[in-house]
Amino acid sequence: MTAAETRTSPDAAAASPARGEIHALGPWFHNLHLPDGTQTCPGHPFGDFPAFKWQQVAAALPEDLSGWRCLDIGCNAGFYTFELAKRGATVLGIDVDEKYLRQARWAAERFGFAGRAGAADRVRFERMQVYDLARRDERFDLVLFMGVLYHLRYPMLGLDVVCQKVDRLLLFQTLTAPGDEVFEATHGRMFNDRHLLREPGWPTVAFFEHGFAGDPTNWWAPNHAACEAMLRAAGMRVVDRPGHEFYLCEPDPSRPSAVTTWDAAEFAAATGRGGAAGG
Repeated sequence: MTAAETRTSPDAAAASPARGEIHALGPWFHNLHLPDGTQTCPGHPFGDFPAFKWQQVAAALPEDLSGWRCLDIGCNAGFYTFELAKRGATVLGIDVDEKYLRQARWAAERFGFAGRAGAADRVRFERMQVYDLARRDERFDLVLFMGVLYHLRYPMLGLDVVCQKVDRLLLFQTLTAPGDEVFEATHGRMFNDRHLLREPGWPTVAFFEHGFAGDPTNWWAPNHAACEAMLRAAGMRVVDRPGHEFYLCEPDPSRPSAVTTWDAAEFAAATGRGGAAGG
């Protein structure tokens, strides 16, 4: 149980049948507002999470997602999955934690996205690592990749895998190091220019050897400049910053990722899809 997860009290659990099931499925990290007015984690230490995060970015995404195929990576209990489905999208939510997937599937029934003809096709949940996406042929109009990158042992590989699945839009968010500076003149530098790496705004990623905030899976904190540089290197173009640490991106056909061009063999090998290494 992380510091941000809370259990429903036994007294509150007895208040309604739904509350009892919520307690049994806990602890919860997403405070879902169910159709009957019940909340899954009303005492969340972050406040009404992740609803307040959604409020920062909701207007940046199309209001009508009918016909869109969407992917919610690290879906947890499905808050963002359900918000996209409410806009008409068909959504796949993936997570590595079966506990959260049980919560999401239970909540899908409460929201009416499961248990009736045709509804189950709109929302589905699967246990999967980010890297597993490289071995699947599905692509998506919209991908949410939020709150995951800094948990990955291999962050650039994960970002490359994700960005190869984006047809229209990527909404990316990660824990970041402080500072919005951007050092622009990074191109064409040589070994004797290494002193510039200390300049404010040089794309930099901090590493947490011993975890961070009590979580041993918190490995990285890129600064803002690194977030933008990594997204560009993965073939994305940042089109908006709808909230703190959020980046709305689209594929940039003028600057495709190296994993689709000169470095395709390394990407194929790293994702288990390559043959013998080349010279």
